[in-house]
Amino acid sequence: MTIKHVPYKTYLTEDQMPTQWMNLRAAMKEQHDPFLHPGTLQPLGLEDLTPVFCEELCRQELDTTTPMVDIPQPVQAFYRMYRPSPLVRAYELEKKLGTPAKIYFKFEGNNTSGSHKLNAAAAMAYYAKAQGLTSLTTETGAGQWGTALSTACAHFGLNLDVYMVKISYEQKPFRKAVMETFGAGITPSPSTTTQVGQAILAKNPDTNGSLGCAISEAIEASMRSDQSRYALGSVLNQVLLHQSIIGLEAKLAMDQLEEYPDVVVGCAGGGSNLGGLITPYMKERLEGKSHTRFVAVEPASCPSLTRGRYAYDFCDTGRITPLAKMYTLGSDFMPAPNHAGGLRYHGMSPVLSKLYHDGEMEAVSVTQTKAFEAAVLFARTEQILPAPESAHAIYGAIQEALACKASGEAKTILFGLTGTGYFDMKAYQQYNEGAMTDYIPSDEDLQQGFDGLPQVDVPLREAAGCC
Repeated sequence: MTIKHVPYKTYLTEDQMPTQWMNLRAAMKEQHDPFLHPGTLQPLGLEDLTPVFCEELCRQELDTTTPMVDIPQPVQAFYRMYRPSPLVRAYELEKKLGTPAKIYFKFEGNNTSGSHKLNAAAAMAYYAKAQGLTSLTTETGAGQWGTALSTACAHFGLNLDVYMVKISYEQKPFRKAVMETFGAGITPSPSTTTQVGQAILAKNPDTNGSLGCAISEAIEASMRSDQSRYALGSVLNQVLLHQSIIGLEAKLAMDQLEEYPDVVVGCAGGGSNLGGLITPYMKERLEGKSHTRFVAVEPASCPSLTRGRYAYDFCDTGRITPLAKMYTLGSDFMPAPNHAGGLRYHGMSPVLSKLYHDGEMEAVSVTQTKAFEAAVLFARTEQILPAPESAHAIYGAIQEALACKASGEAKTILFGLTGTGYFDMKAYQQYNEGAMTDYIPSDEDLQQGFDGLPQVDVPLREAAGCC
């Protein structure tokens, strides 16, 4: 019997790269409940979104029926500068774990932003430029999204203002330096430059900030000019659409290797990487063509799926965004200043929330010390220093591999390595020195966020079709 050789890295050629994104919503049996207008609590229409987002992005946000969406040629050209990204067989990790499982990871860190975020940033900057806009505003948590959008805006000739979560602004000065190198302006959030920032600081002067705070400020700032719009790097349907390039490439590469994952693992914050990675495989599961399991791994300090409520909530702390039906800890929830980075968001993508609620996905949480333990093991075996966010997916993949070791099953595991951790050396230093601690919110802590959830009567299911 001839054993097929699988290389360490499998690269598609540029000619094999996908020329379309995949819209997972077109394959869903039932859509998530519609976004609601924060003032009227009625389902959002296109006219409600266009003052905030680029027009084409608004159409993509509301599209539930188009299976595939063409990637504009300028975005394809941008992608070719750093894509296709490799599918890697983690031979050394398998050996270290002594598992019969086959472990693959899709590595998204080989670009200046150091993460998968550039996939959506390129699309958003392109659509803004095509609409004739001159600037964008955004938030960033750990800095990957702000770095990615600053890179894309520099390429397409747009100004960018970034509101960076204060604790990350202080922990990661070099992220700030990279964004400024690409011409972006950076403001620690919450700040005194916006009304919502002033209100948050008046209520909690010592706050470390949150993605919810930064989103509120960025949206308010975008409304100051009709030549500016806001860009969000996770959570929304448009973002999962653009990030589907990850899963589409992974599936093409695995098909070449005649491999199919038994389980797909991804880190979960707002849902951008996880949603993009699982899209083609989830589509086949929903169509009854596979029984692949999907595992979301989130920080125990911000456990929106594993301990959150499935309810309507604001997407931002300032309560100026539309309401989304999602798993949430409450828009007032303030995460601990740990190193979960971009995973410190109070809610989860409505698409992923719906899939999880319907039993199509699983979720686990992990403390930051356990996540960094997995990251260090991975770095020492596979020679890539992972981002703290990615470490959560690594932890999940290792747990699946160890379960295979115990059962003797040779399952195929695919996980997303969202990016590199070279801007996170303070966190690694803290872990290596044994100074890292864990924070897990108590039920009482979480209840404070739940108490602030808006009281919303669920709209009629017929309304969901519009959004």
